[in-house]
Amino acid sequence: MNSPEQAAIPTHVRHAIDQCLDELDSQAFSSRILDHDPSLWPGAQQEIRDRLGWLHVHDSMTPHVEALSAFATQLRADGFRYAVLLGMGGSSLGAEVLNQVVGPAPGYPQLYVLDSTVPSSILSVSERIDPAHTLFIVSSKSGGTLEPNVLLEYFWEQTVTIRKDDAGAQFIAITDAGSSLDELARQRRFRHVFLNPSDIGGRYSVLSLFGLVPGAIMGLDIQLLIDRVLDARSECSAERTAGENPAAWLGAYLSACTRLGHDKLTIITSPKLRSFGLWAEQLIAESTGKGGNGIIPVAEEPLLRADTYSADRAFVYIRLATDECGETDAHAAALKQASQPCAIIDLEDSYALSTEFFRWEYATAAAGALLGINPFDQPDVQKAKDASSAMLQHYQSKGTFPEIRNLPTPHQLLSAANAPDYVAIMAYLNQRLELDAVFQQFRRTISDRRGGIATTLGYGPRYLHSTGQLHKGGPNECILIQIVNSHERDLPVPGTDYSFGVVADAQALGDLQALDSLGRRVTRIVLRSDSAEELSAALENCLSG
Repeated sequence: MNSPEQAAIPTHVRHAIDQCLDELDSQAFSSRILDHDPSLWPGAQQEIRDRLGWLHVHDSMTPHVEALSAFATQLRADGFRYAVLLGMGGSSLGAEVLNQVVGPAPGYPQLYVLDSTVPSSILSVSERIDPAHTLFIVSSKSGGTLEPNVLLEYFWEQTVTIRKDDAGAQFIAITDAGSSLDELARQRRFRHVFLNPSDIGGRYSVLSLFGLVPGAIMGLDIQLLIDRVLDARSECSAERTAGENPAAWLGAYLSACTRLGHDKLTIITSPKLRSFGLWAEQLIAESTGKGGNGIIPVAEEPLLRADTYSADRAFVYIRLATDECGETDAHAAALKQASQPCAIIDLEDSYALSTEFFRWEYATAAAGALLGINPFDQPDVQKAKDASSAMLQHYQSKGTFPEIRNLPTPHQLLSAANAPDYVAIMAYLNQRLELDAVFQQFRRTISDRRGGIATTLGYGPRYLHSTGQLHKGGPNECILIQIVNSHERDLPVPGTDYSFGVVADAQALGDLQALDSLGRRVTRIVLRSDSAEELSAALENCLSG
């Protein structure tokens, strides 16, 4: 694990970093965290203690390596060409990074991550696979998460028509022992049930079975991934001072910048590492956005002119040595020239991802200790879940959703946006390249017109399990734009009297209600379709009024 390059960090920020490092040393953070000492953070002490298994993931995962490799070899022999991961948040984002950055080895299944209830997103994946040669990975720590459960029923119904009583042979589960998913998987005779250690989960679970099982299925060298973690952990030993610990240093950098008002952590990556930014966004947002405090991660933002960013920015540039880094290297150099705080992290190859996962998990835990935040709970995520459930129940009993109050228009909110505000776009659409391009242009225009303020983009309902916590529990600096459409092609949820479109709408309305009840500045755009043309016109109208 390379130490971040610090040349592009202004003197006043360096002084604040040094103060944070001294605080970590005075707390004996490096030794106490490895001893699973929960008193480093506020909150329920036993709950925190039960969330620290990721610190020793090498020890708990090494015994699984041989069996996972054998399992993946058998899948190839049985003719599986595709794998679809049904999961949300921490159960899916890490696997997606491995898929995008390392990718499947020749002859191994192509992995698709499905973390949406939007019907067009489900259809997009369904149309790319051959169900008869697809393995479905149901991934949920608790087993009670809505999205993977309804997606399981959808693909189960399809598979039963092909394999009858043997449908379970095309499904595996990754979960905790004794969860509802564990019980269901055994009842339906899934091909295999992978039981993850109960003290590893959520956004800290990428290097556990939640990430390694999909990685093995893709043919990745999971032994190498695990060994790289051991290398990273050795640099975070109790014998090292915080300044000698690259992960603790990153935590100090994040905290120092936030204390100085640079709370918009803008993550820049070389092209192949884009998905890592989204994983880090979830980790930081859900871990620190609480009690009106927090670090606001900004991922995949269009590159702006270095001297036009708002004053509340801090930067981390993560570059892959084997990537095409010309544009991002030049941008990092421009940030340095403009005296913007920017830490630079180099990855020597794709498998250095595992050390980077560990670095950011450790740094986030350190930042929580320095900022007085419990990084292992997510108190406001449940608020949106409860509101969504109430919306769904209302629909089932009334056949329609309740009226929502008149909201301000997007133009009204955007025309008053100034730093330290940031604009968060929450899109319940099927993510694809043409929509990404429209959103990127919209984000650039907002920043250009509003003094370089930060913008974020999250696709629903995925963001509910990541930045959704930050939107509700973090600083009230967000201007939130929710975008929904009428679902031209809908799909029934098997075994229910409602559709996936209804589920997605209930989740969007529930989140809207939760945000509004907390006094957040939120608005809504309703589209007829999710075409790029209609989206572009609607966003242009937001800017022009």
